[in-house]
Amino acid sequence: MTVLLATHNPHKAEELAAMLRGSFGLEVITMRDLPVEIDEPEEDGATLEENAYIKARTIQTATGMTVIADDTGLEVDALNGAPGVFSARFSGADATYESNCRLLLERLGSLPTDRRTASFRSVLCWCDPFRTVMAEGRVEGTIAEEMRGSEGFGYDPLFVPQGENRTFAEMSAEEKNGISHRGRAIAALQTLLAPLLADAEG
Repeated sequence: MTVLLATHNPHKAEELAAMLRGSFGLEVITMRDLPVEIDEPEEDGATLEENAYIKARTIQTATGMTVIADDTGLEVDALNGAPGVFSARFSGADATYESNCRLLLERLGSLPTDRRTASFRSVLCWCDPFRTVMAEGRVEGTIAEEMRGSEGFGYDPLFVPQGENRTFAEMSAEEKNGISHRGRAIAALQTLLAPLLADAEG
């Protein structure tokens, strides 16, 4: 089975594709592989779930393919759950990974480690002509006092998962994917889809 990842973000596409091929054994293509360019819809939902569904349903309708869409947010307890659904554009319309990280560090200031708790939450939406399935993955951790590491993307240089002293950006892709929010969301999606896909193959 071939699935389309509903994202133009090359970092997200690479990470998701590697995990989906390993977990599901799926053939995975991205928006860049399509013969005709299709714009991603505006992510104007109030929740990660709404944004993942908007992307998945819009792209599925446009292509007729089986689509997986993701929306991910970093939820920082000291900021009442922010940046949350606004994680990608936390520092404004022209946000970059670095500007978002620097703004987060500025907002947290000199708070001690025990008050820098946060969670990464990822929602996946599988959308095909017959069904829509949602799955969530979450990983708890803390926000480091400075950016560390050169791997990953987004807030990875700041996020230290629970039980670790390294940020995601200091881990290899394999190490991160084994414990990450997206990895857990994919595992949850696989559990939900297994009986449905087995029935379809039967």
